[in-house]
Amino acid sequence: MSSAEITPEPAAGNLVRFRAMTPFDVPGVGAVERSSYPFPWSESIFRDCLRVGYLCRVAESAGEVVAYGIVAMGAGEAHVLNVCVAPAVRGRGIGRRMLLLLIERSVQAGMQDVFLEVRPSNLLAIALYQSLGFVEVGRRRGYYQAEVGREDALVLKLSLPVKSGG
Repeated sequence: MSSAEITPEPAAGNLVRFRAMTPFDVPGVGAVERSSYPFPWSESIFRDCLRVGYLCRVAESAGEVVAYGIVAMGAGEAHVLNVCVAPAVRGRGIGRRMLLLLIERSVQAGMQDVFLEVRPSNLLAIALYQSLGFVEVGRRRGYYQAEVGREDALVLKLSLPVKSGG
């Protein structure tokens, strides 16, 4: 899927377009983030991700940002820093399509592996990641802020196919 490909959203018949994130998207990305997490990233973090050149993508529907994904790449590894879908459009395959786009871009960039962290309590996300081939390779103790104390993170890895000629 190209970053500007428009595809029908099966559950609602709306069009969802995946494209590069711009600074103008940051308020919408921040709104999705705040609606999804009790301890959200600030808008300045998203601006920093753009500034340093991370792979930042959004999905938009009806002119609104409904999802985003951010990946840092280097030394043969891609690290998914954040993927989020607005609560109102979850369960429609947008998160899966965002992850597939990020994985595709990682392959194109010559990365060998993709890593990510996920809360052990986020069973839906874990199921999605496992369905795409991610496997647990470790645990980071106390990684996430939680309502009470800290929550561990599971570290997941996806080994990528070697990029063919080009």
